[in-house]
Amino acid sequence: MTIFRPRRQDHSTGIIDVRGVTKTFHLHTRQKLIREHLTDRFRRREPGHRLYALKNISFRIEPRESVAIVGSNGAGKSTLLSLLAGVAEPDAGRIEVHGRVTTLLELGSGFHPDLSGEENIFLNAALLGLSEKKTREVFPQIVDFSEIGHFISQPVRTYSTGMILRLAFSVAVNADPEILLIDEVLAVGDAQFTGKCFQKIQDLLALGVTLLCVSHSSAAVFALCRRAIWLDHGEIVQDGEVHEVVEAYLNSSAPARLPV
Repeated sequence: MTIFRPRRQDHSTGIIDVRGVTKTFHLHTRQKLIREHLTDRFRRREPGHRLYALKNISFRIEPRESVAIVGSNGAGKSTLLSLLAGVAEPDAGRIEVHGRVTTLLELGSGFHPDLSGEENIFLNAALLGLSEKKTREVFPQIVDFSEIGHFISQPVRTYSTGMILRLAFSVAVNADPEILLIDEVLAVGDAQFTGKCFQKIQDLLALGVTLLCVSHSSAAVFALCRRAIWLDHGEIVQDGEVHEVVEAYLNSSAPARLPV
């Protein structure tokens, strides 16, 4: 269960508290007949049919912390962020999140192609918890940051992929986040725009936003995070200072490495 609570002054359990969380996925080895699906409903599944994405993990994140989640492909990083965002529920354990969460997981996935950029801004801002009044206040900042220009009044289906990503990123970072979850979405334009994105995130960190970041770029991790949690096959291997944990991961025998 993932519980979202309003931000509070007393964070005795941390701004994010993960306790004994396990998440599994059912593996389908082949297509089944309808009668087999019906039979499965009345019989106990064998353990071998499930993949453990996360295994009984626990950690706490304090307000204003910036934390990288590192590990090879399939380690459980994106699964963890989806649980923290409330997109999925754990099979066991408990997650408490104290504060408003803004996610940068799949930029643009919530945009309606037939609505204009302006209409999608108001739609997405509402989904992120912003009032219409607040959205109108930050609307000029969103448009200016995205560099969309006059296309803001055009249907999103006329946008390039890069334009959609820039607009979605701009909405998210200007939505007054308290907790920011990022999963490999910083390559949203050319080098100049990517640099602007990094600077915006660093500005948010300076304002006290709590950050959890998944990235295969060690440069991004070192630039944004002070702490790192290393996951391997759904389990926490190490949790500590970012350079120490990332160096340990790079020096491990893991098949996939963080590129420098």
